[in-house]
Amino acid sequence: MSTVPTAPRRGRRSALLHRIAGGLGLRTPPDPVGLPFGPDEQAAALLAVLDAAVADQASADRAVAACGEPGPVPAALAEELTRAAVRYGRYAGWLRALPATGELAGVRELAVRLVAYHQWMLHQSANLAFAPVRAPRSEAARLGLSGLGAPADRLRALRDGLADRRYG
Repeated sequence: MSTVPTAPRRGRRSALLHRIAGGLGLRTPPDPVGLPFGPDEQAAALLAVLDAAVADQASADRAVAACGEPGPVPAALAEELTRAAVRYGRYAGWLRALPATGELAGVRELAVRLVAYHQWMLHQSANLAFAPVRAPRSEAARLGLSGLGAPADRLRALRDGLADRRYG
């Protein structure tokens, strides 16, 4: 007889949430094929990706704001910006891959646009901060960087609204 503990059994919803949320650290998107995706499962999967995207906002916001600081930009910031942009690109891809019907389709599309904005902002901040030549106009734009701004607030509000409506 084995004394190795076994993992607790999960219901359909928690198995789905585990698969989506657990997949967020992987390089490949979650595969919804073959899973039962009713409205509750769609909302749960969407919420899992939004939770991860919102959780990464603070570090992404700090990185963008650091690009706007006067003086030389630390070289280590380039790697931080790149990693954050890649994460947001993955989130956008995962959101696009999730099935969504009815009202959730609109929520998903807005989430894709907001997450893609985060990715774009990180990329553009890196371009301005690490430009080989500092033209006066681009330097003024760089110094105007202060973070992700209103779209970050909107993404958090979208996530909170989805959480309150479905699971609050």
